[in-house]
Amino acid sequence: MKKMFLFLIIASAISCGKKVSQENVSTAPKDQPKEAVVGADSDSHGCKASAGYTWSVLKNECIRVFENSTRLNHAEDGKTYSTVSYVIFDGNKAELFLDTQKESIILERKSEGDSWVNGDWQLIPWKGYVLKKAGKILYTGE
Repeated sequence: MKKMFLFLIIASAISCGKKVSQENVSTAPKDQPKEAVVGADSDSHGCKASAGYTWSVLKNECIRVFENSTRLNHAEDGKTYSTVSYVIFDGNKAELFLDTQKESIILERKSEGDSWVNGDWQLIPWKGYVLKKAGKILYTGE
């Protein structure tokens, strides 16, 4: 009887131990989520947006538009904006980086003192700069 009782205790202990280990296995996450690597966000040109770089068609390289560019603010329309846009110049060309556009816009002017134009976009050098689209003032800057 003692042997039978001892056998039941050992069998019961093994059974409980196996159940606990199976529970631990089933509650453990199977796949660890992949961590995003900071700085691994290069675009098709190799520009890293997380470091502030974007591709410039005019300069043919990755640039930080907030460095060595002209800042354009939204024209006063009674609204408060938390974004700005930028323009860089190279000879008679200007490249617009607008917060409302995915791609930059290249404008050209015919001669010194003229406005830079591309379709219905017009960048006018007046008291700094005024950017219009279809005759409506959208941005101003110095």
